[in-house]
Amino acid sequence: MPISLEGIEFRNPERARRDAAQLEAVVPSAIQEQIATLLGTCADPDGALGRLESLVRVHADAFERLTRTGVGLQYLTTVFSSSSFLSEEILQHPEWLEDLLWAGGMERTLSSEELADRLEDFLNSTSQERLLALSLAMFRRRQILRVVLRDALGLATLPEVTAELSAIADAIVEVSRKRIFNEQTRRHGIPRIRNAGGIQEECGFSVLALGKLGGKELNYSSDIDLMFLYSGNGETDGPHVVTNKEFFKKLSNQLTNLLSTYTAEGVCYRVDLRLRPDGRLGEVCISLEGAQDYYRNRARDWELQMLIKARVSAGDRALGTKLLEFVQPLIYASTLDFSAVEAVSVTRERISEKLAAKSGAPGQNVKLARGGIRDIEFLVQCLQRLHGGREPWVRQGGTMLALYRLRDKDLLSPTEFSRLASAYEFLRHLEHRLQFDDDRQIHTLPTEPEALDLLARRMPAGKISGSPSAKTLLRELEAHLEKVREIYGRVIHAQKPMYYIIAEQTPREPYPPEEPVPDAAAPPSNLVRFLDERAPCLAATVHGSPLRRGRRYLELYLEKVVTQPEWLGWLNDDAVLAGYVLDLFENSPYLAEQLLRRPALIEQLRDLRISSGASRNYMELAATIADAAELRRFFRREMFRLQCESICQHEPIFSTLEKTSALADAAISTAYRMAIARVTASKPPSTGYVSADQMYVIALGRLGMHEFDLGSDADLVFVLPDADRGEIAFWTKVAERIIDLLTAYTGDGMIFAVDTRLRPDGRSGPLVQLESGYREYFSGRAETWEGIAYMKSRSIAGDTERCTRFLNDLQVLDWRRYGQNWRSRSQLRAMRQRIEREQAALNPLKGARGGYYDIDFVLMYLRLKGAGIFYKVLNTPARIEVIEQMGHLERADAEFLYDAATMFRSVDHGLRVSTGHAGGNLPNSPSQLQLLTELVRRWMPGHLCAQPIEVEMDRIRRRTREFFDRLFAE
Repeated sequence: MPISLEGIEFRNPERARRDAAQLEAVVPSAIQEQIATLLGTCADPDGALGRLESLVRVHADAFERLTRTGVGLQYLTTVFSSSSFLSEEILQHPEWLEDLLWAGGMERTLSSEELADRLEDFLNSTSQERLLALSLAMFRRRQILRVVLRDALGLATLPEVTAELSAIADAIVEVSRKRIFNEQTRRHGIPRIRNAGGIQEECGFSVLALGKLGGKELNYSSDIDLMFLYSGNGETDGPHVVTNKEFFKKLSNQLTNLLSTYTAEGVCYRVDLRLRPDGRLGEVCISLEGAQDYYRNRARDWELQMLIKARVSAGDRALGTKLLEFVQPLIYASTLDFSAVEAVSVTRERISEKLAAKSGAPGQNVKLARGGIRDIEFLVQCLQRLHGGREPWVRQGGTMLALYRLRDKDLLSPTEFSRLASAYEFLRHLEHRLQFDDDRQIHTLPTEPEALDLLARRMPAGKISGSPSAKTLLRELEAHLEKVREIYGRVIHAQKPMYYIIAEQTPREPYPPEEPVPDAAAPPSNLVRFLDERAPCLAATVHGSPLRRGRRYLELYLEKVVTQPEWLGWLNDDAVLAGYVLDLFENSPYLAEQLLRRPALIEQLRDLRISSGASRNYMELAATIADAAELRRFFRREMFRLQCESICQHEPIFSTLEKTSALADAAISTAYRMAIARVTASKPPSTGYVSADQMYVIALGRLGMHEFDLGSDADLVFVLPDADRGEIAFWTKVAERIIDLLTAYTGDGMIFAVDTRLRPDGRSGPLVQLESGYREYFSGRAETWEGIAYMKSRSIAGDTERCTRFLNDLQVLDWRRYGQNWRSRSQLRAMRQRIEREQAALNPLKGARGGYYDIDFVLMYLRLKGAGIFYKVLNTPARIEVIEQMGHLERADAEFLYDAATMFRSVDHGLRVSTGHAGGNLPNSPSQLQLLTELVRRWMPGHLCAQPIEVEMDRIRRRTREFFDRLFAE
């Protein structure tokens, strides 16, 4: 049976018929039918058919093995129609594709650790005569084959593609570093340095990645920007002694040369060291002290900005982290100074002019064009520098995740985020398809119509409106560039901040100040007529509701509802449910937006109405979840339901926070279970070791207090019993996986942010530490604020019973250090004063005089005074009650503290459900203040609602500070 070429457009039909005839002579008819089907859907049928014929002619046995399943033939046609250089590799090494086919797991993104293990195995299995540079380049191409397949088949998102390309580079750099280091130590010995105690220890060496690799957004054919760092001066301890500087200079040069060597498999990576201190004139490898001095005193503004993307790629992570932590305050402005944007803007324009002149290519350059990739990345970094001083959440090397976080903090509007993110994804996909065709670092579109047509067909489905062609590709490209140019020009060239940059001075209205109620005599809209006819009860409810803020958005939502008869019926038949919807659109712009974006959330609102007051066991509901995407959907759905309950059913504030904390607990416990399963499958523990719940996951801060809320970060630490010390590497991977599952950015957003800096030694300390290490740290080395932080800790995953005993022991240590003498009072007062100096302006509701922290410090001091009693229930009302029962609070004082805490938490919660994130102050806008007032009065007792909210808040803060001063008097 001949291969049917009917309906398939070939550039060279005659050649296609010859290739098809050759295949028909040797390929079974069933395979011929599959080939015809795949040719009809692939991007380049000419290339695919011709290369299939070549493979059959040269490697008939391999072709037969690969086509035993439809997947193998799909892999072949995908590579042959997507990439010229990989097609040549497959024609020479068909076993590369066979290995991928039988290994499976193509839906999974490989980590740098997994890839490093694979590289070690590959190097150990190859011929000793083969040059190391050739083996590295071959390994890189084999891994890129896997990524290109995942990319072209739609098995990986853009962030997953760039993350795996970056992980490949990390693995190659790390394995190469180890081999060169081991070779040098055989001749020179280990480089040594004296620590602060005068003891000799091994001198660390760290490879920092910058640019695309630093942001984990590497291209298929990128340079890698590296910086080499060593701990400090000293010398080696071997037979041929050299200084540490000489040792690491030699290592750095050898590593650079190895990665940059041209081989038969191409160059592994072009290494660029020009971003190091002093650029081309600087030392190839610099000491930690030298780097700190440079960035403190001599670094130019653009050099600080490029450190936004810096991270440790290989080598000593603790050493690299020390430098990165040191430069953080230098990178990010502590105040909103628009001159920082103006300064880097000048640099940006000069760079663009030079690069554009150097390029000289006639086609459109997707990287350097106005509105292109570089403009988006530059714009994002400018906003990060402006806001990173007061919003650490936006400090993120990856552009896509940084965009999301800027949106999350309302530093980009939803429209701006959508346009920038869509443009960036489109441009990066286009750039990738330019580069993985021939493994060349190009950013310029071809000018030939035929080549542009092929490029358009290679783009992911849905990225081009209409049939993919040169015309539609260029039209889509120009639309994206224009949208970016508009935003870029407004932010960078306007010589003043955007309307949202200084939120404290010009707050953005969640809704217009107040919408006039439509005139009853005005002609009804089509929507109103439809509701009158099909849902008269709902129409009457809407008409009778005095909506002032959300009417237009409600109408947009109802336009979606009317297409779903079941939803429309629910709202028409149940006036209370309809009232819930009206309430959300009137009083919570954030939840209204959620409902607009995902209209099916009406099902959660209806279930809340039906099961009003019923408790939900989140642990049980999440027990069967085995997929990260499903966990994100579950958390988002249940969080929406909880916040609707808070608004629509006036749930007491601390009850809402308790339930939200329970939901977060369930998400973390589920991520813990999933992480163990995934790590065990890829990197199992030692033989005979059964991983179950040995590692403790401990919550501190708001989650530790059962007062987690919408938009809260989770403060987590990970502890392992000493008996399991031999498996600490396994449990560290589990902890890393837990964090990844909770914080991974996807189209559905993330579950919540995780902060692990409260572990001993902060960021420089190991992620997972032993019980004994904690006890030793808190017995002597911990600072006062660290000990106090653990007074608000509880176990939420792992062996909770054993962990609770461990936390009790830690709090006994706290009490012995701080509670057995009067030092705790002076130390707590000094801590509170420091927080007031640093945070009062940014977050007055918490940090200023009489803010929530006054209450928190009062309760911590009284707890220490009461022999450091261990609380299993830690929320604020419970703490007040216990301290009163112990005789350390008068009844009147306890009632006031409860009122004050209720008001602070209610106001904070009202700001969150209104905007979707935390706010630090009462809004200045009268309409926003009115909206907040209407919300918080649902959760506060009547005697706190007799005066305007700003007047009552002033009274509460004055009395709170009076009580604080009375307790902490000299």
